[in-house]
Amino acid sequence: MPSLGKALPDDTISVPSHIAGSGSLDRLVDTARDYARHATAENTNKAYKADWAQFTRWCRMRGTAPLPPSPEMIGLYLADLAAPNTKTPALSVSTIERRLSGLAWHFAQRGFTLDRKNRHIATVLAGIRRKHARPPVQKEAILRDDILAMIATLPFDLRGLRDRAILLLGFAGGLRRSEIVSLDHGKGDTPDSGGWVQIQDDGALLTLNAKTGWREVEIGRGSTDQTCPVHALEQWLHFAKISFGPIFVRTSREGAKALETRLNDKHVARLIKQTVLDAGIRADLPEKDRLALFSGHSLRAGLASSAEIDERYVQKHLGHASAEMTRRYQRRRDRFRVNLTKAAGL
Repeated sequence: MPSLGKALPDDTISVPSHIAGSGSLDRLVDTARDYARHATAENTNKAYKADWAQFTRWCRMRGTAPLPPSPEMIGLYLADLAAPNTKTPALSVSTIERRLSGLAWHFAQRGFTLDRKNRHIATVLAGIRRKHARPPVQKEAILRDDILAMIATLPFDLRGLRDRAILLLGFAGGLRRSEIVSLDHGKGDTPDSGGWVQIQDDGALLTLNAKTGWREVEIGRGSTDQTCPVHALEQWLHFAKISFGPIFVRTSREGAKALETRLNDKHVARLIKQTVLDAGIRADLPEKDRLALFSGHSLRAGLASSAEIDERYVQKHLGHASAEMTRRYQRRRDRFRVNLTKAAGL
């Protein structure tokens, strides 16, 4: 039986049993396994691994096996996640749906098919949605004055130059935190690259391997060097002496030298929260509530809410497939700018 705790069992990709192995085929197996590991994003792999570990523990505590998949037991599992009879807090509908996707992925890797339309699963999930679904809790948008106040709290040492470039580039590009830290300087082939930056006279062109596929993001130069994301990026690259490879990297302990290790996307979240506190944004709230209001997505929502241009340009810039998704990011848009009542003659 394959190991139940691994995100991807070692024997998922292998040579057919009727073919004798060889050095050449074994190397291809290793290559295929590496590609299989990259079939989903790293964060998704981590979440799915945690989902599987939690499910197998739940099964073990109830004296049942996780394999083969039982629609009846999975229906009970979903019900327990939505309404646990212990002190464990109930999960949101979106988290429960993510857990189910993680289980389906793991079953598929082990050669099983989970029928999510089976009545034991589908009807329970439909009931959970109907009873517990709520509008998503949105993070606060970081607007123009906010981002200027945040970068003003940063020093002008090497770390400050790096973090200033992260905030301004993330805001102007409407980037996810994972997209920010995955950027390379110039088109390269680093294993963990998620895209690259080309600096031009009029701005910076970002080529991103995003959630919806490859896309390009143009970031024009700002009105002043103090607020220009491209200038901030140039300053960081110059003083950090980065000409190839990961752009946003760690610095030495004393902060005098840029290292080769790429930053983790959690650094962006921590940076946003810390500079929000230092800048006194939403000082009317307790510190705990202020920290909960802002995240990496606050930069993305901030651009969508601040850019007063045609919505279709914002949609393209953020890489959204629909205008409705873009509107979710526009926290302070004029909802009645287009008045269909008057347009219809009333």
